[in-house]
Amino acid sequence: MADTAIALAGAAGAVSRAKEVRRLERVVIRFAGDSGDGMQLTGDRFTSETAAFGNDLSTLPNFPAEIRAPAGTLPGVSSFQLHFADHDILTPGDAPDVLVAMNPAALKANIGDLPRGAQIIVNTDEFTKRAMAKVGYAASPLEDGSLEAYRVHPVPLTTLTIEALKDSGLARRDAERAKNMFALGLLSWMYHRPTESTESFLRGKFAKKPQVAEANVAAFRAGWNFGETTEDFAVSYQVAPASKAFPPGTYRNISGNLALSYGLIAASRQADLPLYLGSYPITPASDILHELSRHKNFGVRTFQAEDEIAGIGAAL
Repeated sequence: MADTAIALAGAAGAVSRAKEVRRLERVVIRFAGDSGDGMQLTGDRFTSETAAFGNDLSTLPNFPAEIRAPAGTLPGVSSFQLHFADHDILTPGDAPDVLVAMNPAALKANIGDLPRGAQIIVNTDEFTKRAMAKVGYAASPLEDGSLEAYRVHPVPLTTLTIEALKDSGLARRDAERAKNMFALGLLSWMYHRPTESTESFLRGKFAKKPQVAEANVAAFRAGWNFGETTEDFAVSYQVAPASKAFPPGTYRNISGNLALSYGLIAASRQADLPLYLGSYPITPASDILHELSRHKNFGVRTFQAEDEIAGIGAAL
């Protein structure tokens, strides 16, 4: 996929060194972890950075069951896949070039989709005997040679995040939750993504908890700095904006739920019939209720029921 390479001067403390930058036409990245690891948020922020940079992109969020499976098990794995390129693309991709695996379950659930030579960034802190036993690993896949076909980057994400936030005032458990932002910072460095919008987003999202906001920003920056200074990541990558396919202008980032909501409104207007939604909010369909509730000016009525059956009954 790499067609050219250039040298980039970097710095680690007072020691300067050169890191190679390879130019790619397209990349498929998949973030995977437990449903509580924030993979959807991580993928969404990487997507926003990528859109702001000017790449064409397509995403595929993969949600686990709403009745959450036990932590660390295969049914509980949540993932977010992003395909971005310097040209027009139409799908979220088939085989990820990069897998970010937050635990053994995430690795095992997704390893079958990776092509030979793909990169795997794995959170080594989660590869305990108990966690591996939950998904059927008799021995650590990081040590038994089963991953020789891939380029594996073992990174103690949890430990590094806690160390970065040791002066934040947060309890250890709360600090651990920011490891997804550390991973996002690392991937942002790897692919030269903008960072300002993510930092602004985090401060806005946690505006009522400024300590948490700054901790997440600190973890995000620590991940970026780790990529810049560690020897394990000797190469970063550039994917140029899709300027030929998309000339300068105003574009909308649209999801399937948003497109469906607009389609329902358009159908209602075209048929000259009122639109009514009886709904029970549940991920990932909640966005449809949220969006339609904003369009009372088009005669849309929404009703949040106490369960799915009540929502169907109200619609009928």
